Amino acid sequence: MDGMSIEATVGAAVGLQQANAMQEAQNVLLRKVLDNQAQTIVSLLSSVAPQLSTYGMVGTQLHVTA
Repeated sequence: MDGMSIEATVGAAVGLQQANAMQEAQNVLLRKVLDNQAQTIVSLLSSVAPQLSTYGMVGTQLHVTA
């Protein structure tokens, strides 16, 4: 063996499990925050971008004079 006791090995394994659990919780929180931001951005963009007119004279033709 390379001098590491069983207690130290078990302690290191438990510490790694706890660190992995904390990292997973942080990843879940980050994903929720990013999803919420994406929904907010989509709602903002959909409310700002007006739809172009499909009938009538205004907004359907482009008149250019050179």
